[in-house]
Amino acid sequence: MAPSSTPPAPPGPAARAVRAWRVPAVPGAAEEITPPVAGADATFDVAALGDLSGTDGAALWVRVADVTSFRALAESLHPEVRRLLAGLRHDDAAGMRRAFAHVAYLGEDWLLVAAPTVWFTEDDRQVSTGELKCLTGPGVVVTFESGDAQVHEHVLSRLAQAGPPTHDGPVVGAAATGPSLRPAIRVTGTALVALVSRGSQVELELGDAVADVEHTVFGASRSDPTPAIYGLKREISEARRALMPLAAELPELLDGAEGSRIAFDRRVLDRLAASVERIDRHLDAQDDLLSDMLSVHLSRVSVRQNEDMRKISAWAAIIVFPTVVAGIYGMNFTHMPELHWVLGYPLALAVMAAGCTVLFRAFRRAGWL
Repeated sequence: MAPSSTPPAPPGPAARAVRAWRVPAVPGAAEEITPPVAGADATFDVAALGDLSGTDGAALWVRVADVTSFRALAESLHPEVRRLLAGLRHDDAAGMRRAFAHVAYLGEDWLLVAAPTVWFTEDDRQVSTGELKCLTGPGVVVTFESGDAQVHEHVLSRLAQAGPPTHDGPVVGAAATGPSLRPAIRVTGTALVALVSRGSQVELELGDAVADVEHTVFGASRSDPTPAIYGLKREISEARRALMPLAAELPELLDGAEGSRIAFDRRVLDRLAASVERIDRHLDAQDDLLSDMLSVHLSRVSVRQNEDMRKISAWAAIIVFPTVVAGIYGMNFTHMPELHWVLGYPLALAVMAAGCTVLFRAFRRAGWL
């Protein structure tokens, strides 16, 4: 089937890029393009890159600076993107709006992918989410990333290692992938691998944090681990909310679209879908483990309280005995012969000491002290 793409219009003046690369037609590292002029904010006008259609079978990969630039550049490449982006949420200035996953095939040669990103900060044990948008077309890839997941860095590293096999196995899609699409699809496929890889890394870091809390719960320290347990359960829930949209997105890429020339290796997508399911199962197991740890901690607190109450009761009984003896001889009745004995005072002290010793040994034998 012949491609039915029209030459892209020049990008609008609002499209500012952070970096740009030339992705070769054969698997290999992306070559960064040095812009002729960069602004004070280290961004440059995409128009300075010239033709965005790619040359010599290579693809031009542009990372834009913000959502506005992504919208401006994407709409100049494919007019239907405006309608799709209008329905996609993105982070506002306050960072209160949550991104979600979306896959849209635009005609034969274009694909729009939006997906949440996730990362973990060790200092405060917080899971944070961002957003990745990717527009793929003949000879061009436009991406935007918010947050610190560093998906672009992972993609560059994987491309330098020849990246995943995007076309060596069975592909999805009804039409054959054109040569101009292959390097662009390789970038998009590698980005999907990087998203799942970051999710797996977050799962491992959360597992380490759960292990640290487990040591606190079962250790000798009496510090309260409840806030840490609830905090980790909240972060696990945040990680699952970020990964579940990706799990729903991968089947759409597996199914493809009728007549689309965008084709991914089915084996890679199957492995990614299985990895997302595995990560979710591990996160669910960690969440259950935290719930069990909370139950164990509350049980240990109850046991410690019972032990404390037994100790208090035992010492109270020991103290009561000499108090009773002293109280009896402190009543000063007239007919109390012990008050006139020479050995009355030391005898009373000896009785008090003996009674306290007997009680102490009895409580100690019973495990109360």
